Amino acid sequence: MRVAVSSVGTSLDAAVDPRFGRCPYFVIADTDTMQFEAVPNVSQNAPSGTGIQAAQTIAGKGAKAVLTGNIGPNAYQALSAAGIQIVTGVAGTVREAVTKYKDGEFKGVSALATRMGYGMGGGIGRSTMQDYPSVSPVPTVSQMTIEQELEMLRSQMELLQNQLDQVKKRLKELEKK
Repeated sequence: MRVAVSSVGTSLDAAVDPRFGRCPYFVIADTDTMQFEAVPNVSQNAPSGTGIQAAQTIAGKGAKAVLTGNIGPNAYQALSAAGIQIVTGVAGTVREAVTKYKDGEFKGVSALATRMGYGMGGGIGRSTMQDYPSVSPVPTVSQMTIEQELEMLRSQMELLQNQLDQVKKRLKELEKK
């Protein structure tokens, strides 16, 4: 089976990127042969819609599952609609993630981090919490090392700061009209 892993690099030994829509690469690996291809995430620096565009890329490559650290609600919905399994809370190398997935170690890890507003899109009022199912936050902290949790929290902080910057920019645009 083909699985897509959000990655900081182009090899099986690259680290899993905790961000789905903003990761630089997707490593798409066959769980049986470990043959892989690295696909640049061309939507990585788009101002909005990165998650949906990334989901379309993954679906176009025939992946049946996505392994990543965190994922926003729009990407979650797009992948779910395409019938692609979503596994979050993933850390380590791409090779480790694919092996753990193949060995069934990620059961019950899939969830969407919406309770704290994480990953809620462009930040200009296009989505609300009522639009998404109520699920547990990601990842389960007991499944992570302190270093992995720190990395995840720093990534979330960076993404939230980017969202805040987008909201501020949009407010200034609207105030000028």
